[in-house]
Amino acid sequence: MPRSISYFTDPRPEDDNERLAEGDPSRTPASRTAPPSPSAYRRSHSHLSEPHTNYEPLDAHMEIGEATALLDKAQRGIPRRSYTNMSSNSPDLHFRHALGSGSLRRSRHHSRANSQGVRVSRHPSAEGIRQDNLSHKVKDSLAASFMDDRTWYDQFTSTDWVHDSIADGIRLRELKARKDVRGRLLAAFDGAQGWILVAIIGCITASIAYFVDVTETFVFDLKEGFCTRQWLSNRKTCCLGLDECTSWRSWSRIIQPSSGDDSWIDFGMFVLWVLILSVISCALTLLTKTVVPSSVSLSTLDENLGADSRGSRRDPDGNSPESVSSPSSRYAALPIRPAMVYYSAAGSGVAEVKVINSGFVLHGYLGLKTLVVKIVALIFSVSSGLSLGKEGPYVHIGTCVGNICCRMFSKYNYNDGKRREVLSASAASGVAVAFGAPIGGVLFSLEEVSYYFPPKTLFRTFFCCIAAALSLKFLDPYGTGKIVLFQVRYLSDWKMFEMIIFILLGVLGGAAGALFIKASNLWARSFRRIPIIKRQPMLEVVLVALVTGLVSFWNRYTKLAVSELLLELASPCDSETESATGLCPAKDDIGGVIRYLLVAFVIKSLLTVITFGIKLPSGIYVPSMVAGGLMGRAVGHTVQYISLKYPSSFLFRSCSAAGGSCVTPGVYAMIAAGATMCGVTRLSVTLVVILFELTGSLDHVLPFSLAILCSKWTADAIEPRSIYDLLTDMNSYPFLDNKHKPLSDAELGDIVRPVRSSRVIDISDSPFVPATELRSKLEHLLMAGEIDSGLPILRHNALAGLIPAPDLEYALDNLADEDNTQCLMTMDASSVLYDSDERSEHVDFTRYIDPAPVALDIHSPIDLVYQCFTKLGLRYLCVLHEGQYFGLVHKKAFVKFMKDNE
Repeated sequence: MPRSISYFTDPRPEDDNERLAEGDPSRTPASRTAPPSPSAYRRSHSHLSEPHTNYEPLDAHMEIGEATALLDKAQRGIPRRSYTNMSSNSPDLHFRHALGSGSLRRSRHHSRANSQGVRVSRHPSAEGIRQDNLSHKVKDSLAASFMDDRTWYDQFTSTDWVHDSIADGIRLRELKARKDVRGRLLAAFDGAQGWILVAIIGCITASIAYFVDVTETFVFDLKEGFCTRQWLSNRKTCCLGLDECTSWRSWSRIIQPSSGDDSWIDFGMFVLWVLILSVISCALTLLTKTVVPSSVSLSTLDENLGADSRGSRRDPDGNSPESVSSPSSRYAALPIRPAMVYYSAAGSGVAEVKVINSGFVLHGYLGLKTLVVKIVALIFSVSSGLSLGKEGPYVHIGTCVGNICCRMFSKYNYNDGKRREVLSASAASGVAVAFGAPIGGVLFSLEEVSYYFPPKTLFRTFFCCIAAALSLKFLDPYGTGKIVLFQVRYLSDWKMFEMIIFILLGVLGGAAGALFIKASNLWARSFRRIPIIKRQPMLEVVLVALVTGLVSFWNRYTKLAVSELLLELASPCDSETESATGLCPAKDDIGGVIRYLLVAFVIKSLLTVITFGIKLPSGIYVPSMVAGGLMGRAVGHTVQYISLKYPSSFLFRSCSAAGGSCVTPGVYAMIAAGATMCGVTRLSVTLVVILFELTGSLDHVLPFSLAILCSKWTADAIEPRSIYDLLTDMNSYPFLDNKHKPLSDAELGDIVRPVRSSRVIDISDSPFVPATELRSKLEHLLMAGEIDSGLPILRHNALAGLIPAPDLEYALDNLADEDNTQCLMTMDASSVLYDSDERSEHVDFTRYIDPAPVALDIHSPIDLVYQCFTKLGLRYLCVLHEGQYFGLVHKKAFVKFMKDNE
């Protein structure tokens, strides 16, 4: 009987691809879960369209849980995972754009005719074609196959830095290979794209900062009254520095014009406005609610710090849903974790930006909806008078601007590795406009948020910060020529005896920052775990706003906006300075001012602890600086009083010779403010530069540096983690700090799980594997939560390649008849010969395979494994023993091992 001849078929016909590229949704098979191509999506969807906001497929009504079969087709009666609804707050989530780890690795010159027209048989006439096809595959498998149009990263997965770097290198080689005039022009424009992009980001970030600064000053003063002459003016603009301002009317005069000022009416209106503004901000923040199913979630997310409890969940009929859809009975015994809820506009977002820049994917966190909501909600939250700042959210806002602007150029839009270089510059521009410190912004990006920071990125980040600072300087939000409100200038120099006090302030600031972290952790694990507080975020905001309004009104320093208060605390006193603020007292009044400052310090510290983590856009930078400034100003006045009390002492003899006290309390306040912020964030060189740029005082760089150094040492001794490390740990992000070094003496073999047949693809007997078997293996992988892992391909226990899970899922979802399909899983054409079964269809999956996955021996030290994951940015690592496959280590499993062994 003659041998039959079969042909490879492509997972999706060519005409379907063409129809999809034209944006025709009618051609999309109803049983497929793969999304349309990014180009088709952009042409057929608008950002104004209503996004699908639940984690359910558009054609399914069953709740998705950890045990739900995420890959089966709808006709099997089991809901599929829909890629078009991975989040509820951004249309950008409908396609996961960027080159995935081997995602659909296809040569740009790959012809579909190769897989459709090459006959697989032992006929001699096919030998020449087969050899040509083999050489083409071998040549392109590690280079041109990285170029692809249908690639993205899934929610809660990690970026494959190696793949993105190779893909960008291939793009550059092809671009520079053109030697004609047009090719040279294209290459020049390609090189200029980065500079154009960061300049646009800097200007837009500065414009947003100007809008927030101008608007929040007007809304903030509504708590005390309004201007009858100019309705949209704050008190300072309305009165223009006059002592008696008739144009500004308090609420007591508005409600009872005949009785004059009534402090109790003003107190009631102050509390009411604090509540109203806080509730508005919280309501806007809750619009960015995002639900992540337990199949991809890790733990709690956002800055509420209160970890959600993980309990079992059953369907309405009382049965465990995992028993219905589990790929094996083993998963039926696993408890189902509830879906995770987070709010992308809440908090400062710095911790999440840091994790995103490390390669972790959080869809929607840097989207347009998050940006708009956070800007508006930030105005109301800062205006409410709560103990929070706008400087931290500026980092998140700048990063959102950078992420959105990356869509202008394809080399950043389609490559997550390149995109994160722009995100580093964008985060730096946020600090540049927050503190008026472009150099400090560059150092902040280098020291805190960036994971990969090549020299080229350093220079572009500096250019972005300069563009942002210059734009904000031109806009002049405060009408004073200052970029930020609390810029001050010190003209006098410091004395040698003050060095001891500066060191003391550094120690006190570091201790205060470390204790703040411990107090925030304790508050989150106690108060925020109350069931009603967990279920109703608005209730916590109302309670915090009520306490803030009741306590803050009676103390001038707690009633002021944090930026204005920091300006008063850091301002120097001279002979022409008015004492209306009470911070430039006479000798006899210094004791009362110190007591007043200490009371304000205690109140502000407690309010900052209970405010940090509520569902509002809120930063911790300036509130921590204000608390430190109150403490430092009190210390400064104490030293000032001693110098005036004992002018003939050997310490103060030089001061009396100068004709008075040489102590400047504002310097003490600024140094303590920086030390406290260092204790909270653990920034070091960045803070010294920021303080220098805020004050412009070159004479005080040494005191700033010494205080920050002592603060960091003290804080590290009390609490090793910064506030952002705490958030990262509690949210269980798979983050490996590339600045740390593991101390474990373990080897790679100590953390490898035993090899199971459900986690490998064995092609020892045949290079063809049934699609149903691949589907079962993929379900086991996804049920373990490793949605960005992969399945090693083994031949006689030797590693022959690896197929990433996202690529395998996409390939299987596009099969016409999965039950009767055999999939080719080897790139060696010599093993493709077979006796065809006419009942089965054969599909070439080799273009999805990574032929050379990174692998290490089981005796590799953990330090080497750590360097591979951090420096190379790997998602997973294959393990070998004497050349044979021994297992696979996923990044999340390695992170867990490192956390358990710290």
